[in-house]
Amino acid sequence: MNTLIIPDMGNAEPAEIIEIFIAAGDTVEQEQSTIVLESEKATIEVPATSSGKIEKLLVKVGDKIGSGDAYAEISATEESKKAAEPKTEQKAEEAKPVKDDKAEEDKTAEAKTTAKPEQPEQVQESAAQTVKTNTSIELSESSEKVYAGPAVRKLARELGVSLEQVPATGLRGRIQKEDVQDYVKNSLQADNRPLAGVMPQQPEIDFSQFGSVSREPLNNIKRATAKAMSLANLLVPQVTHFELVDITELEDFRKQQNQHYKEQGIKFTIVPFVMKALAQCLLDFPRFNSSLSADGEELILKEYVNIGVAVDTPKGLLVPVIKDVNQKSITQITQELQDTAERTRQNKLSLTEMQGGCMSVSSLGGIGGTAFTPIVNPPEVAILGLSKASIQPVWNGQEFVPRLMLPLSLSYDHRVVDGAEAARFSQKLQSYLQDLRHLLM
Repeated sequence: MNTLIIPDMGNAEPAEIIEIFIAAGDTVEQEQSTIVLESEKATIEVPATSSGKIEKLLVKVGDKIGSGDAYAEISATEESKKAAEPKTEQKAEEAKPVKDDKAEEDKTAEAKTTAKPEQPEQVQESAAQTVKTNTSIELSESSEKVYAGPAVRKLARELGVSLEQVPATGLRGRIQKEDVQDYVKNSLQADNRPLAGVMPQQPEIDFSQFGSVSREPLNNIKRATAKAMSLANLLVPQVTHFELVDITELEDFRKQQNQHYKEQGIKFTIVPFVMKALAQCLLDFPRFNSSLSADGEELILKEYVNIGVAVDTPKGLLVPVIKDVNQKSITQITQELQDTAERTRQNKLSLTEMQGGCMSVSSLGGIGGTAFTPIVNPPEVAILGLSKASIQPVWNGQEFVPRLMLPLSLSYDHRVVDGAEAARFSQKLQSYLQDLRHLLM
């Protein structure tokens, strides 16, 4: 009985076992990946040091193990024994003197006729040996033998993807997270399959065993929203940047305008002001006013500024789009937004009025909350969330003074926008909202 041991990792500190690919009864080949170790510096896939059948595992996930430690007992299989045994019968036969001339002639003739076929067999055997030494970087019929790290394997399990079907783009055939995401995206686009075809399914549970239940079917809007948000969250690597904006002066100005336009029936909320400032920011930062091409190879920069606004309706969330916001006054934006929101709640909105958005705004200020993480809706690359403004103490250099602070949550597609650019975008938006005169410059 032999043991599989941890090779020299060049580190005296033990590493934690985070994944095990083998179990008792499995047959492994030399150099096949068996376990994954994670140290403070790296994640390491440990190959088998010999071939055979796993008799017993000596470790479990969470154990710490170091160089030279045994982690499994292994016995040689019949195939590995035969491969290791010298061909004694052939050697003994070769050692026997041949006295029969006829037999010697037959043997010589047989050797001549078989000499040529043996040469390619030897070449194949040599090639097979070369491949065997690199089994840890090959794709095979089992996902466990695919060359991929623990994070990629976890993602594949969560998405219900078989790794041997995923084309690898990493160094030496290694599968990366982007490969798994692209595989899912391409699968959806290829034959327009529903998400259920590629995503793991929630197990069916009989909840009635715990108490009384009832069922309520989702309407079309709810189902469409669920599918769109699931797809967006799956395919877009999203990050959310949070900001607090002092809107004390803006709020005073808003109240003044409400009094001024009261007789005309125009009521200003904070949203039109944010939309106007956001439109200018989209012109200042063109990457936010773009979409990633379907193949992910280029940006499509837009020369128009259309902003979608999430509207809460009895049937669910809808996002009508206000066109050419940069060319309209705040008063015009307010009037159009009031009319559009009313028609949205009455289910009188046309499909074209919900298309063509460059960026979206979702406001929860009228309900509450201090911050949230809105989901980017592709092909847009960003969305802005507004939470409820509140009075907070702010240091002005000499003392704390009460100021009205508006929480902003900017979610963005990290494939297009990086963190530094998002922070600069937020700072510019903050400057516009804190002093609307900046919009005139």
